[in-house]
Amino acid sequence: MKSPKKIKVIELFAGVGGFRLGLEGYGPNHLSSLSNYTLPLKNKIPFEVIYSNQFEPSAKKQFANEVYLKQFSKTKGHYAKDINDLMKKDTDNELKVKCDLLVGGFPCQNYSVASLLRDAKGLIGEKGILWWEIERILNKLRDKNRAPDYLLLENVNKLLISPTKRPGEQDFAGKDFAIILSSLARLDYNVEWRMINAADYGFPQKRRRVFIFGFKESSKISKTLKKHRLDEILYHHGVIAKSFPCISKNIRKKIVLVKKISRETEKYIKNYSDGRFSNSGIMINGSLFQDDVVAVYNRPYKTLGSILVSKQEVPEEFYIRDKQTIEKWKKEKGSQTKERIPKKGKKYEWKVGKMNFPDPLDQPSRTIVTSEGTKSPSRIHHIIQEKSGDYRRLVPVELEKLNMFPKGFTQLDGVTTNTSRAFLMGNALVVGIVERIGFQLSKVLSK
Repeated sequence: MKSPKKIKVIELFAGVGGFRLGLEGYGPNHLSSLSNYTLPLKNKIPFEVIYSNQFEPSAKKQFANEVYLKQFSKTKGHYAKDINDLMKKDTDNELKVKCDLLVGGFPCQNYSVASLLRDAKGLIGEKGILWWEIERILNKLRDKNRAPDYLLLENVNKLLISPTKRPGEQDFAGKDFAIILSSLARLDYNVEWRMINAADYGFPQKRRRVFIFGFKESSKISKTLKKHRLDEILYHHGVIAKSFPCISKNIRKKIVLVKKISRETEKYIKNYSDGRFSNSGIMINGSLFQDDVVAVYNRPYKTLGSILVSKQEVPEEFYIRDKQTIEKWKKEKGSQTKERIPKKGKKYEWKVGKMNFPDPLDQPSRTIVTSEGTKSPSRIHHIIQEKSGDYRRLVPVELEKLNMFPKGFTQLDGVTTNTSRAFLMGNALVVGIVERIGFQLSKVLSK
């Protein structure tokens, strides 16, 4: 198999283009040289997004799509249509392209694969259905002999333990991810996965996300890995393993028995439950090995303080001057106990511990959330204190930098607001993670 001149990419659930930034770079310089968070990486084979899709059905204004169109204005093959409509016979945007890699961070709100079953082809629910849309597209591409050799998908870390136990039922924890693995196995993909905390590898934000790298059983990478055991792939030879070095959390741990993922429709939909999955794993030809791992990283770490802009760049609206409001922020960050009554079941006490006030500048930031742009005091929003003693919230440019986006990337005059820009970054990924995985994939395919 000859190396491709370019690695052709399909980007689903594109958002503002985080995957594309990590793979293609930005502007005349590579992204890493702009962000200075990683050593400059030069792909052996460049990536090219040839087809993309972004649409939020519940949103009145398509902010993410507007930003994507601005930043990638020369893009051909971009469709702002509901993913349910992709590849349907009555649409004008059927995927008629042959790609090498399909990427996407499929949305996860109200996400449950196991509990909202309709049949093997889909789920009931506004957001949970989106995994099956990826499977549907992969099935159609396979039927047309255009299935990509590689997949790179991203989701929240709770995917590995979802759904949680429901009253009167057995523990389904992990069944969602088991179904996804089974689905990919039936489509002839091998899988490497890792829950990566960006801060563990020097990035300035504590953001934990699950990355799923799929590779066809007939692909070059599958052939390259045949000589290695599953545990060797997970720790050393996998694309993710090379991108983000790790060791077993318990280095004296005995190798666990390899488990088999079911490819049978009835089993993988209705009966398969494997308990909570480890934060790292490998599945080859349906055989699975997993382990909890910790990061190996010995280079400088970025902190929240290192990405702050100058005082002159902070609008007055971001400062918190009122003493009573500051006290409310302190209270929100304190330990809390609240009584809650679920729709089904007994009432219980919800308890949370104390959080830092203000956010420490000598550590990576906490995870950016979609509501970060609101002004009201909140437990989950950032508040910092400048050297002058003034308290303030983070500005949109700082949120962009925490995710490794170029300065002002989400600013569209007359379109995006400070609140919407914060929302977009709460939904985005840390671009440097995609960049490193893409670099390793390019490196392997160039050999």
